[in-house]
Amino acid sequence: MSAVRRLSAALLAGAALLGTAAAGQLALAGPAVAASASPSDAPSASASSTADPEDAPAPTEAGTSFRTATVIRPGQQATAQASTGDYLYWQFPADAGQGATVDATVELPDADARHGESTWQLDVYDGLRRRQACRYGMQTRTVAADASTVKLSCTLRTVRAGAEPWSNDPLPGAYYVRLTTLHTASADAGLPVEAAVTATTTDAGSAQDVDGSLAAPLVQGSAARPEPDGGWSSGWWSARWLWTAAGAVLAALAGIAGYRATAGRGRPSHLPPSA
Repeated sequence: MSAVRRLSAALLAGAALLGTAAAGQLALAGPAVAASASPSDAPSASASSTADPEDAPAPTEAGTSFRTATVIRPGQQATAQASTGDYLYWQFPADAGQGATVDATVELPDADARHGESTWQLDVYDGLRRRQACRYGMQTRTVAADASTVKLSCTLRTVRAGAEPWSNDPLPGAYYVRLTTLHTASADAGLPVEAAVTATTTDAGSAQDVDGSLAAPLVQGSAARPEPDGGWSSGWWSARWLWTAAGAVLAALAGIAGYRATAGRGRPSHLPPSA
């Protein structure tokens, strides 16, 4: 019996030691589990705090090349501080059937610091980096040495859903704005200026619709990719389909009316069958 009692006591002591060790490991693992669980909550918090692009502030910087052009939304005024002689680049989206107008204002240095007149130019390029002609607007302007500001403007032709490869018609995609000075006194190069650019787009209406569409809008393969509100249009639908359907209905009605007018009323009822 004494041997049985000693064996039972040994088993109870071993079980007590195992329980104490397991409790210690759980206590050590508790903070680690909590630490590993806390990062999983971070994505949900960051996703819920995603800002609306329309609420983003207007850009206050400009790019220095096509690839680094700053993205602006239509109707948004972008500003930038630069030096006389710098090339400033922005880009904005324009979809099929839209007309775009770009306005730029440059605040010039004090007249006391300048030594002569200067010539400024506003250029607009499409997604293929083809320089687009302006329908109207003052694209290049020369100002006197005492002028405080210079204002430039360029209104593009209506963006077409598709065009021939040899044409220079504007196509859907990104449009690049370049602002620079063409001529200035050598002593004025490097003087600080402040530029403000606004690009606005309007619907040109169904009269400008054309057949065909691009497989994808012309945007560069970089992180800065402009996109219109609501996304890019598919390009296959236009008001021309409505005009085509209306023309088909009118042609069918005209055919029916012509048949009824020329077919007559058939055989007169007073004639005998053998006549």
